Amino acid sequence: MVCDRCKSVLKSELERNGFYVAHIELGEVRFKEGSDIEMSKIREILTTNGFELVIDQKEQLIAQIKNHLIVGLQDQDLNQNLSEYLVDKLNKDYSVLSKLFSAHEGITIEKYFIGLKIEKAKELVQMGDRTFSEIAYQLGYTSSSHLARQFKSATGMSMGVYQKAREWNRKPLDQIV
Repeated sequence: MVCDRCKSVLKSELERNGFYVAHIELGEVRFKEGSDIEMSKIREILTTNGFELVIDQKEQLIAQIKNHLIVGLQDQDLNQNLSEYLVDKLNKDYSVLSKLFSAHEGITIEKYFIGLKIEKAKELVQMGDRTFSEIAYQLGYTSSSHLARQFKSATGMSMGVYQKAREWNRKPLDQIV
């Protein structure tokens, strides 16, 4: 779940099916005490709505890494380097997080985060209310040319060409790999 709308839809669907939600947050649902939890039904509700059930501890940790990066990017909460940010959020050694993420996802945390930033840049370019320099600054780049190079490398086109193309092919943030 990467947005409030996702959380709202999921909570509504779970409650419509008789599950009483105590708390719902990115990547986590807690049910009220005394709720009869039927995992197969929960899995079905999740799958029907485009989500997946994560039970394995390693997969949970990877989901937490992704969620923290998405939230950090959206909230502009990454005022420190990526490794320090994740260590602070997850209270785990970065080398453990990095190795696990790379082995499971096939890319590094850094490359994943660049993918998130490129998708966010596409969104901001599409909105058209910021200059490329403002977009770069908002996404934590030290210069707009650094973002421009990464954008072109990832998309095959410059930000200006992308803006003019009007054929925007964006990925949902939870589908970045």
